[in-house]
Amino acid sequence: MIHITETARDAMQGIKNFIPTHNKQQYINALLKVGFNTLDVGSFVSPKVIPQMADTREVIKGLNLPENPPEIMALVVNKRGTEEALKCKRVQCLSYPFSISPTFLKRNLNATEMESLAIVKEITDLAFPKQISLVIYLSMALGNPYGDDWSIQMVIDGAAKLYELGIRRQPLSDILGEAKPDTIYKVYEALIPAFPEVDFGLHLHTRPSESFDKLEAAWEAGVRSFETVHNGLGGCPTAAEEMVGNLSTQDLLHFCDRKKITTKLNREVLNKVVLMQQMG
Repeated sequence: MIHITETARDAMQGIKNFIPTHNKQQYINALLKVGFNTLDVGSFVSPKVIPQMADTREVIKGLNLPENPPEIMALVVNKRGTEEALKCKRVQCLSYPFSISPTFLKRNLNATEMESLAIVKEITDLAFPKQISLVIYLSMALGNPYGDDWSIQMVIDGAAKLYELGIRRQPLSDILGEAKPDTIYKVYEALIPAFPEVDFGLHLHTRPSESFDKLEAAWEAGVRSFETVHNGLGGCPTAAEEMVGNLSTQDLLHFCDRKKITTKLNREVLNKVVLMQQMG
C-alpha cells in the first residue's frame, strides 16, 4: 500500500497575492474527490508570517466532505494555533515542522531545538486526548544546506526524541531540493529498521528532472508514504529567498505506473483540478 498526502497548504502558502477564500474552497473541494489518503488544507499560524493562510478556519467550514473523505490535516506551530485548530471539528490531524537544523528552526519558527520539542510536547498534550493524529516533520533530515552539522546519526537522534513524545508519523523533509538519491536511500535504510513502528514518509521539494531518481531511492529503502502537490506548486517561504517547488502529484503517479504500484487516485478527477495560477 502507498499513502499519499496532498499538501494544498504547501501549494498556496507561498503565493503573494491573496487567494480568495471561495477559490481556496473550490480548489480543495476538487481535491477531496481525487481519493487522497490525507489532505493538508491549511495552517493556524500568525497571518503576519503566512498571510495566505489567514482564512484557514473559513476555508475548512466551506469544504464539502464526501462520504469517505481523506484525513483532514492542518499545520500548527504553537499552543495557540493548536487550540484554534482543535476548535475545527473537521480537523483530524495536525502537523508541525520540527527540524534537526538549528538554522532552519530559527528561520522558520524562531526557536531552538529544545524550545521546538517543548512545543511538540504541548501539541501532544492537547491533541492526543482528543484522538487527533500528529505528523511531525523531520526537516533537513536529508542533508543540511545551511552549513550546520549533519549526519545520519543526528537524524536518528532527532527521530528518537520525537518517538519518546509518542510521535509515530515522522515524514523526512527536504525543503530546498538538494537531497541526493544516495543520501535519501542511506538515511531511510538506517531509520526504518531502527523505529519499525514509525511511518517515515517523504516530503520532497525537487526539480522535476530529479524526481524519479529520488523517489526510486526512497521506495527501494522502504518508504511507503509520500506528500505531493498538484503540478508541483508551492514551497516554503521562510526557508530561502527562492522557493523550490514540491514533488508533483503527477510525477509520483508516473513513478507508480513505471513501478506497477497501485494507487486509488481518480486521475480523471485530478486532471480537472483547477490550476492554482487561475485562482488569484
